[in-house]
Amino acid sequence: MLKARAARLRWAAGPTLVSALASGTAAATTLVIARGAGASAFGQFTVVLSIALIVTVGMLTSLHYVMLQELPRADPGRRPELMATALLATLAVSAGLAALGVLAAPLLTAALNVDTRTLVLGLALAASMTVNQLAESFLRGLRRFAFVAWLKLAVAIVYLAGASWCLLALGVREAEPYVMALIATNVGFALTAVGAVRVRPHLWSARLARSLYRHGMYVTAIAALTGVLFGIDVIFLNHWAGPADVGVYSVYNGFPKRLLGVLFTDGVGLVLLPVMATADKPLLMRRIARLAPAVAGATAVVSFAASTVFFLLMRGAYPYSTGLMALSALGIGVHTAFNLYSVALSMDGVRGARVLIRCLLAGTPLALAALAACVRWQGLAGGLVGFALANLVLLAAVAVAAARVYRPEEGAA
Repeated sequence: MLKARAARLRWAAGPTLVSALASGTAAATTLVIARGAGASAFGQFTVVLSIALIVTVGMLTSLHYVMLQELPRADPGRRPELMATALLATLAVSAGLAALGVLAAPLLTAALNVDTRTLVLGLALAASMTVNQLAESFLRGLRRFAFVAWLKLAVAIVYLAGASWCLLALGVREAEPYVMALIATNVGFALTAVGAVRVRPHLWSARLARSLYRHGMYVTAIAALTGVLFGIDVIFLNHWAGPADVGVYSVYNGFPKRLLGVLFTDGVGLVLLPVMATADKPLLMRRIARLAPAVAGATAVVSFAASTVFFLLMRGAYPYSTGLMALSALGIGVHTAFNLYSVALSMDGVRGARVLIRCLLAGTPLALAALAACVRWQGLAGGLVGFALANLVLLAAVAVAAARVYRPEEGAA
């Protein structure tokens, strides 16, 4: 058994390293755009990305998560029907939500403090990210890990090369071309992946579509709540401060947060998630409770150190402040501890999902109120304080709930 486990880890190591390299290349592209385009343009880029991340939750409705569960255990003859149904249903939902967004543009642009073109770009980016994530789930569900890793790396290199050419050769300093390039690379990835798995649209099934959406209901609810919670800080800042502050905030907070999240998903998560899925849940929650302070502290230190390097590279429009970076590191540390609880609860199926949803519903009003008040009060610095406070509220909620629900004597309940 030990030999088999070691063989699986060695088999996963190659794709994991390639995927991590792809993530690093994508991160480098973000830094290139941030430094070359300037804080204001990068702030606009970040606003479009934040709108897209929130809208993607509704367009995708967690079907990528369902595919990761269903494809590996489905009979080979049933897999084409699963993929065709998921793809066509997702395209239909995405088109419908995009159309509603355009129709509601007068209301949305006023609420978000953006123009119609920015909103449309956010909707288009959301649609491209949706098909990208769904197509990737097809490849991962069929265990084509090496293919998806190399494809991600190729797309990341193309995007880095395109962004560098726009900056160095053309001198582009506006956000829109980089958003359009990101949309194009997402669509290119999706088309290549769908072609590789040979999706056959005529196998679409309305009955199966209803079943898939019911399956992803709990995960969609969690994704919607967290998508709003961890995406609206940029919207608040854009509303009460401006694009330049959004750009600086993204370098202080958004970029390190996303980078650490990707490293967890493509690195530690590869081994940790299967362990969480099979572990005794009361014991797991007690261990997480003991580890959470250390995880938050270690993440904060790593974030602070990494961001110092980022700012040395950026300079110019991104002034470095030790105090602001300490606030950012604190928030990211607490955010990581919350995510650790969140992932552990998600690995407990319906029971864990219900606990997490109740915690999010209870904590979200207070977290959003604190975030909004801090941003309106102190702008950039307030955003960093508000992000830390919001995550602290959520961390306290899940820690208390997990301690009560997963008491040892109730572990079998």
